[in-house]
Amino acid sequence: MKRILLALVAVVGLVVLAAAGYVAVFAFNASRGVFPPEGESIVAQRSGESARESEQRQQKARAAVGRRGGDQILFGDLHVHTVYSADAHLQAIKIRERESLSPPADACDFARFCSQLDFWSINDHAESLTPDLWRRTVRAIRDCDRAAGDPVAPDMVSFLGWEWSHAARTATEHYGHKNVVLRDLEDGSIPTRPIASSPGPPVAFLTMGALAPLLGTVDLEGLASFHRYTLDMIAVDDCPPGVSVRDLPVDCREAAATPKELFDKLAEWDVAALVIPHGLAWGTTNPAHADLSMQLEMHDPRWQRLLEVYSGHGNSEVYRDFGWPALGKDGRWSCPPTTADFEPCCQRAVKLARKRCEHPDSEECAVRIIEAQQIASDTWGGMRSPVSAVKGTTLEDWGDCNQLQGAFLPAFNYRPGQSAQRSFALGTSATGVTDSRYRWGLIGASDIHRSRPGTGYREFARQRMSDGAGYPFPDGFVDGRNSSYYYTGGLAAVHTSSRDRHAIFEALQKRHVYATSGDRILLWFDLLRPDGSRVPMGSEVLVDEAPRFEVRAVGAWEQKPGCPEMVHAAMTPQRIADLCLGSCYHPSDVRKPITAIEVVRIRPQRTAEESTDSLIDDPWRRFVCPADGSGCVVEFEDPDVGPARPEGSYYVRAIQAPSPAVNGAQARCERDSDGECKRGRPCGDGADGQPDDCLAPVGERAWSSPIFVDFR
Repeated sequence: MKRILLALVAVVGLVVLAAAGYVAVFAFNASRGVFPPEGESIVAQRSGESARESEQRQQKARAAVGRRGGDQILFGDLHVHTVYSADAHLQAIKIRERESLSPPADACDFARFCSQLDFWSINDHAESLTPDLWRRTVRAIRDCDRAAGDPVAPDMVSFLGWEWSHAARTATEHYGHKNVVLRDLEDGSIPTRPIASSPGPPVAFLTMGALAPLLGTVDLEGLASFHRYTLDMIAVDDCPPGVSVRDLPVDCREAAATPKELFDKLAEWDVAALVIPHGLAWGTTNPAHADLSMQLEMHDPRWQRLLEVYSGHGNSEVYRDFGWPALGKDGRWSCPPTTADFEPCCQRAVKLARKRCEHPDSEECAVRIIEAQQIASDTWGGMRSPVSAVKGTTLEDWGDCNQLQGAFLPAFNYRPGQSAQRSFALGTSATGVTDSRYRWGLIGASDIHRSRPGTGYREFARQRMSDGAGYPFPDGFVDGRNSSYYYTGGLAAVHTSSRDRHAIFEALQKRHVYATSGDRILLWFDLLRPDGSRVPMGSEVLVDEAPRFEVRAVGAWEQKPGCPEMVHAAMTPQRIADLCLGSCYHPSDVRKPITAIEVVRIRPQRTAEESTDSLIDDPWRRFVCPADGSGCVVEFEDPDVGPARPEGSYYVRAIQAPSPAVNGAQARCERDSDGECKRGRPCGDGADGQPDDCLAPVGERAWSSPIFVDFR
């Protein structure tokens, strides 16, 4: 016994010494770490010719599909992170794919010259934005906007904002991530500080940074910078409760625990703002049983006008009614059956465990199978790898279990209750509230954490033009298949009368917007009135007869290699190589064909108990388009609208001809004759040891905002 006690004392002593040593290393790192400044964006506009040429090209495209007049279409990215987000900083210090610690000025230059956007916003996590970083952010966005030229016709509009990042382990307490986008930049018209989802420094980010050197090889200079950043976050005091937002101390951390509190604070600030939910179906940050019905009574259409349906973290559009493992009162997991859309990893564990039994029908094998199924069920909640459930298996053996199958670029560990289609089908909240239905417009964005807004203009450099590089953790610490579910970013497209800040923001508020998966597809979707007038996408309209709709779509431009001359005139060759990776938005004179138009019709619930499955018609109509690249025009009507079913929402998808896309085949399954995934090939390095882009053909697309119809 004495020897055991001495051994325990020795072990405890070693742990204490190791912890003390690590604290000393952390403190040393933080003392010499220098957090990067905001930098300086290039004080130069894009050539005015580029905006005029773009408008002239659009006019030709409108003429090709018979669309006369109308607003111009502008493209932007309203979800961009820089190194001022703690998770972006951690990605940047991963030595395997070394990136500079890119501040907001880099994002400004990338949006202006590399991706050549018409507008963008910065949305670093409020939880990790110290008062100093917020001041730097404001300065950087103002500097970027000042370089835009004439405010009436700027080359690019830069919006200020942040991300409110809420997460909970249980679905009933989970509100998800929402981007706050502010219209104005002047003092007095913007909050003094961003509003986080919780008080105190972000524990998850701090833990990841503290453990980074123990979990993998990282850049020591970048790690020292992050430890400096960590101490800065810890040093910020929480704002005192019960004080008016304008009377709070300037340098405190302001928090709102629920969406309602966030909306109330924005109202108290009296600012023009949009709050945009995003990453809804992404299983990394959303509990499996999360459902938008649980937030409906907190929904406020004054602020929540838009929904990010697609980003570099995947597509959150479609609703599929598949089940997830549930934990019973006896402490054991139940495993749902496999469907055409979904194979639970707990079901795959049964097959893998049985294959490894010497005697598959033995009692010993049955015990192993049950144990494997229980372990696999326990990994469903996020990014944990299922490999530990069956000894001797690899990620390849697990194929695409726990993933939505047969959908366009789906989010990892898909959460169907959080999908856009599910939201449109909800008619009542859990408490019976019916007057706050989700009637939001649809946008795309990048959610990039590398200061590169609008990365979807070209499919290349997966680890730099998407978030596919991951974090500095060793293999097996998380489910390595997640690297196969990061994509290049999407875009928000707005129909607007002019290029200025107020016109773009007004179009966003009116929901005259649509989403794309990255390509700059041109899309018009209108309800046609009997008098010949049009009602645009995003509108709510009363009808007294069968509604008739019109869709016109034109494909995006094929891209030429390299960058246009105006980029070379503004940036050095080294800057183009480092920031743009040598390739910019560089349209040719050839457009990609639109192959199909799909119409989705969704009816809202009449009661909270009514199943939404039968209310979602996807696709309700499908039209094949000419293959010559000239565009597509279709009309359709819904004769079913009437007193029996007076409400409905309609949106369309314009689908391009297939082209190679980063992670286009996700898990890259080898399938048998029945379509079952026998083995996967998660995206990683190629045969030469360099990161593989894992290109596979997909039909890039645009999603219109719905038109919400009520029968008079």
